[in-house]
Amino acid sequence: MRVLIVPFPWKTHVFNLVPLAWSLQTAGHEVRVAGWPDLLDAVTGAGLTALGVGPGETPEVRRQRDRRQTSDRAAAARRSPQEGLDPLFDIRPDRRRLSWEQASRVFDDLVLPQARRSNDSMMDDLVAVARAWRPDLVLWGAKAFAGAVAAAAVGAAHARVLYSVDVYTRLREDFLHAKALQPPERRVDALRDWLAGWAGKYGVEFSEDLVNGQFTIAPLPEAFRPDAWPTTLPVQFVPYNGPAVVPRWLAEPPRAPRVLMTFGDSVNDGPVRLLLPVERIQEILDSVADLEMELVLALPPDSRRELREVPANTRLVESVPLSEVLPTCSAMVHHGGTWSFGCALRYGVPQLLIGRAFDAPLKFRCLDRAGAGLAMTPAEVDGPAVRAALVRLLQDASLRANARRLRDEVLAMPAPNELARTLEDLVAGHRAGPAPALR
Repeated sequence: MRVLIVPFPWKTHVFNLVPLAWSLQTAGHEVRVAGWPDLLDAVTGAGLTALGVGPGETPEVRRQRDRRQTSDRAAAARRSPQEGLDPLFDIRPDRRRLSWEQASRVFDDLVLPQARRSNDSMMDDLVAVARAWRPDLVLWGAKAFAGAVAAAAVGAAHARVLYSVDVYTRLREDFLHAKALQPPERRVDALRDWLAGWAGKYGVEFSEDLVNGQFTIAPLPEAFRPDAWPTTLPVQFVPYNGPAVVPRWLAEPPRAPRVLMTFGDSVNDGPVRLLLPVERIQEILDSVADLEMELVLALPPDSRRELREVPANTRLVESVPLSEVLPTCSAMVHHGGTWSFGCALRYGVPQLLIGRAFDAPLKFRCLDRAGAGLAMTPAEVDGPAVRAALVRLLQDASLRANARRLRDEVLAMPAPNELARTLEDLVAGHRAGPAPALR
């Protein structure tokens, strides 16, 4: 069959889809990956066939726009603070749903603006590509809604591929539940209206499949799937680091328990954005300088030069392939990114998450329920707090045991090769005739 893969337009999201793309390709299927032009090198660098869709801009223009969008998202987050969304991050079975005002605010301030910025500019190109190539299956990264619209336009089966805990499906359910309780004149659904507008342009009627996919592929173990969706297909998280060289120091066993600490994104073009200022990182280093461990701290060169002092128990590196270093680690401190989080789970490493992303509170609570790590917000971070957390990660036998249990659960999940066979069986039941072209 023909499989079109549509990542959310960011390099880390391309990497997230590479193992599944290769599993389908090695199973004999034709695979193409459609993305913004500045992502095509990441696709072809992984040995996959790329299709350019969307804005033909340089990476520098893209970075400038992303900086503006980051500022916009920060402003939106201030208007829609996470502390007011406790029901969304509650993992108890009897959790209270979000109110109409809460759910509407999140969609209007956070979800829809980002969805439009990331999808509008590639929608026409992607539908044209799909109509020309006629895929049987479209796999689209979470929030890459253009993939769902393109699939519907050609009658292809389609699935949403998650990269984290599925906070958006429960958000949508809360929204629809609250919407049904409103008087007709108040039932405004901006996400539906946006998707329905695009779908109607290509002769497609809106359905909730355009929001959540006909089914969902989830790369996290059951502890990180707080809601039991019947259309979820679990798949084992398999890391793809991109081009990487194993550092020579990894050939030697660690002198003491090894801890990896990373606070920035090392696989996107452009300057690394650190979660914490260098001054705070220096405070952490000072506080843990006497601990019996080998701390591997990944920092970009400019940040390394700003450090006042590097303790004897610390090794500074610019970046490391996580799949190579984590099997040698006893603990990990990181910013909660997809790759850091998934690799820590896969290799059974107790972890300290320090994050502020929208899905961070839900991820934190699932990790706490699993008993395999600790979490704090950036505002809670100082030297003594991180030191206390590190001591516990290294000494608490229950944290280590639970991390190993999660590792075993990850490895027991279907590998991408197995999922490829499942997808073959599902496609026939979900395919439909193409939508009629509008005149």
